[in-house]
Amino acid sequence: MKVAIQCDSPLLQRSLELFLEGSLTSLRQCDILIRDKSIHDDQYPTFIIGSDESADLIKPFSKAQLLHALNQKFESGKHPVLETSDEPIESNNEKVSFEILERHIDKLTREYQANILKAIRAFYEK
Repeated sequence: MKVAIQCDSPLLQRSLELFLEGSLTSLRQCDILIRDKSIHDDQYPTFIIGSDESADLIKPFSKAQLLHALNQKFESGKHPVLETSDEPIESNNEKVSFEILERHIDKLTREYQANILKAIRAFYEK
């Protein structure tokens, strides 16, 4: 997914640039445009970040919450038949954040275990 960002808030603009640095592109080439104000523009699919309930993502948010909400919005735009769940955004994002964290911990644990076994094998093979 290619993302363009147009925010009035320089702090939000820079944070989003850091979070999405691998997916950033120009406005003409983007799949979705992130804004901090709702501007009705049918030219680009828009993702709104704000404090009100009508926003696609409510501030404050984590990187995991941002990526999850962006993927949901992008997929719903590609497949309008899909419906979002009726759960509140915060509890859904907390669940997703925990799942992402759990997968990351599992991955790190497996890597750590593999490194320990490698060191033990190297020690006994000498």
